[in-house]
Amino acid sequence: MLLWYNSRNCESEGGGKKMKAKRELVDSVDGERDLKRQRVVDSPSSPPEESLVPYNDDEDDERRALNHIGSREEDGHRVESEEEDDEDEDDPYGLGSTPGRSNRQVEVRRDCPYLDTVNRQVLDFDFEKFCSVSLSNLNVYACLVCGKYYQGRGKKSHAYTHSLEAGHHVYINLRTEKVYCLPDGYEINDPSLDDIRHVLYPRFSREQLEQLDKNKQWSRALDGSDYLPGMVGLNNIQKTDFVNVTIQSLMRVTPLRNFFLIPENYQHCRSQLVHRFGELTRKIWHARNFKGQVSPHEFLQAVMKASKKRFRIGVQCEPVEFMSWLLNTLHADLRTSKKCSSIIHKCFQGELEVVKETQSKAISEKKESDGEQNGALKITDGQIENNNVAAETYRMPFLMLGLDLPEPPLFKDVMEKNIIPQVPLFNILKKFDGEMVTTTVRPPARMRYRVTRLPQYLILHMRRFTKNNFFREKNPTLVNFPVKNLELKDYIPLPAPTKENEKLRTKYDLIANVVHDGKPDEGFYRVFVQRKSEELWYEMQDLHVSETLPQMVALSEAYMQIYEQQQ
Repeated sequence: MLLWYNSRNCESEGGGKKMKAKRELVDSVDGERDLKRQRVVDSPSSPPEESLVPYNDDEDDERRALNHIGSREEDGHRVESEEEDDEDEDDPYGLGSTPGRSNRQVEVRRDCPYLDTVNRQVLDFDFEKFCSVSLSNLNVYACLVCGKYYQGRGKKSHAYTHSLEAGHHVYINLRTEKVYCLPDGYEINDPSLDDIRHVLYPRFSREQLEQLDKNKQWSRALDGSDYLPGMVGLNNIQKTDFVNVTIQSLMRVTPLRNFFLIPENYQHCRSQLVHRFGELTRKIWHARNFKGQVSPHEFLQAVMKASKKRFRIGVQCEPVEFMSWLLNTLHADLRTSKKCSSIIHKCFQGELEVVKETQSKAISEKKESDGEQNGALKITDGQIENNNVAAETYRMPFLMLGLDLPEPPLFKDVMEKNIIPQVPLFNILKKFDGEMVTTTVRPPARMRYRVTRLPQYLILHMRRFTKNNFFREKNPTLVNFPVKNLELKDYIPLPAPTKENEKLRTKYDLIANVVHDGKPDEGFYRVFVQRKSEELWYEMQDLHVSETLPQMVALSEAYMQIYEQQQ
């Protein structure tokens, strides 16, 4: 009995130990599960949900190993360590940042075997820098063999795929101007590619600016045609001739041109319109272009965005409206504060003294009540009427002056043809002599204008088009104007100079004349511009540029003119 009891007791004790061990094992397993859940939640190495690029530990280890190699020579070629934020193979499109990214090695070589495949005939950098596949403007490369734009140069990028499929191996980064060979991935450092870089981003020095108006040398395009720098045609994309004549006119304004030829003058500005206008100016005056014309496509896209599609491709507009909007927008974007001036105001801003005569409201209401009571409006004598007029005098700046043309005759002559009237420019300039009265309908007022300060460049606009409730009319009156030596002081009273030794400059020379031909809604615009180096006149209509006589300039239906003040 004693033996049996001891054996049962031992078995019960052993079972208790086993149960205790099982409980401890279950508790430890549950604790490990909780710990694992906590590690998964708190793990810092898990990629964020917003990341667009997968995270690769192996490639990061390879990059860290490459970091302390530095710059070295391998097989006669230089190897450089450079920071490629938006050109990494893990991020071929520049869409997001990869954790743990660092510098990587890019080999620089001179002896690329594919340089003979570069085709300069197909290169055109006038259009927007967008990938032809993804339509993205991030990290875009141009294929120097076919001229198409592709994004990235990593192994998953469109440029890398194009290099394998089409066998095109030479690409230039449209932002950094660096040239690479794909799919090998090394950078090409060859002086023979500098002409492509100059076409992509033309550059001018201060010394070159001084020689622009003295240069008489023609340039030759790749197709063998000759062109004059600054006298190149602009492509009419679709009813954009009003933009082309405005740009060609502004290119004759020397201070404005010189300002935009140096990008450092407006590098503080964030406006896309300012930078696109500067790029277009540099392309027009560049002497090493591959072709003899320029397409203002990028500038038009910036205009559409800045004007909120007020001016857009395919819709005809008046050049004076576009000129006024462009000058005011460029001035607002260039100035750093409200009190600061800009190159726009330094060139074009003058000052007017305006006398506005209006009838006081109380007296006009009294007249109306008297007229209702008596059945007719009473006519007062001149003395009382003068006392009832409130005159207001103020000064206002202007960028251009609008001139009113006389009405054309309604009746035909004996030959059954309408006589086209002619008027001298001095007659319509009398509007600004301070004595001639101009009547406005809304609000009803009598206005008198007098020029108190003349600008360096004077813009005149002949108001040829009038709109009514039914259609748009054009005034065919010819304006007779001098091409040289327009003397204003004989026709417009001007104030004396503020300083004693300062000389009042009142003589102007014509530098640009915009003309409208055809019907009001179906016509087109062309411009006559002067080349200062030889004092020759050229007629420019979109892509067509031809030399003309100064007498032909004065025989046209002038619409808008720019005069330069004689120094």
